[in-house]
Amino acid sequence: MKQVLQSSKLAGIRYELRGRVPRAAKELESLGHRILNMNLGDPAPYGFAVPEPIVRDVIHNLGRAQGYSDSKGLFSARTAVAQHYQNRGLLDVQVEDVFIGNGVSELIPMALQALLEDGDEVLVPSPDFPVWTAAVGLADGVVRHYLCDPDNDWMPSLDDIRRKITPRTRAVVVINPNNPTGAVYPEAILRGIADLARQHGLVIFADEIYEKVLFEDSHIHTAAIAPDLCCITFSGLSKAYRVPGYRAGWLVITGPRSASASYREGLELLASLRLCANVPAQHAIQTALGGYQSIDDLVRPGGRLRLQRDYAHKVLNEIPGLECVQAGGALYLFVRIDTDMYPFASDEDFSYELLHDQKLLVTHGSAFNWFGSQYFRFAFLPSLAEIEDAAIRLRTFLRSRSLSPLREQPKKPEPIDSK
Repeated sequence: MKQVLQSSKLAGIRYELRGRVPRAAKELESLGHRILNMNLGDPAPYGFAVPEPIVRDVIHNLGRAQGYSDSKGLFSARTAVAQHYQNRGLLDVQVEDVFIGNGVSELIPMALQALLEDGDEVLVPSPDFPVWTAAVGLADGVVRHYLCDPDNDWMPSLDDIRRKITPRTRAVVVINPNNPTGAVYPEAILRGIADLARQHGLVIFADEIYEKVLFEDSHIHTAAIAPDLCCITFSGLSKAYRVPGYRAGWLVITGPRSASASYREGLELLASLRLCANVPAQHAIQTALGGYQSIDDLVRPGGRLRLQRDYAHKVLNEIPGLECVQAGGALYLFVRIDTDMYPFASDEDFSYELLHDQKLLVTHGSAFNWFGSQYFRFAFLPSLAEIEDAAIRLRTFLRSRSLSPLREQPKKPEPIDSK
């Protein structure tokens, strides 16, 4: 039989979150090894319960969920999404501005395909969530990565964005809170990006899937900063409501409707071609957005996610040669490896060797299109005990790979009680 070749469109498309290192982890598991997994952004394996009212509503409506919904989604779900943003100051959002999808990962390619001509450029942060880079390429666009500055708490560099804009630039992507760095952007940064988009006629894609996973900082919707611009906001139930398997996400298009009429038609066409998003999970949206926000219990002081974030930040920074900025949101720490101490050829090699040596799985930084010094992403969804175990394995592994013997800092003697 003649060889069946993959499309040339896939040349250069990468998704390393399911790449060489995770594949090696699956092979080791198949051989009976237990892998300590610190690379997942999925709350389900770590004992985070789905809010019971969400499960009940999905079950209750199963009998009415066999058929197709409207291609843009159930009216009740879209109404709930519109009201969610109205309550946060985006008063102009209407039901017709909302598209429901099988998670944000389905809606990102749809939004890009409806906009881009061959060779159009999109500004994407580095590091990024890699679906963005891949989806631009699959839409025959060109990615131009702009710097999120590790020396400025991973804030986007407005100067670098400005330098990367060309006559072919059509859009800028803002991931806030950021995956993988955990950065939450202040109003000044968002206004700076909006000003550049305004000056150059750019569409803004605002990926806000972690909008409720916040520890200290408040979240500002990019669309609220740029009501005069075409802004597409993405969010969903996967993270805050711990149901990534339900695949319930949405996009909301804001800005002057007359200016975006053609683009809206394109979105509706693509939404119709996939018929509709899965209907059972759409019944979860109204209940989730309107009910008690249990994520608040997890992120406030004393909450499980807050405790795990703080502990992971502490134990990782105590390991010689590792350093990370505290995460203001999301579920990850982005950890720098001191390459003067540890001679790894690449961060992917670091992750691969760590997996085989210590059966510990993390995600290398270049998987997120970070091309600077070596980093890895560490998810703090696992328990405190698992985070401690991971830190011990990291310390053991790095000690064996150091160019010079690592010396533990001596503990200070306990003060003598004069009594």
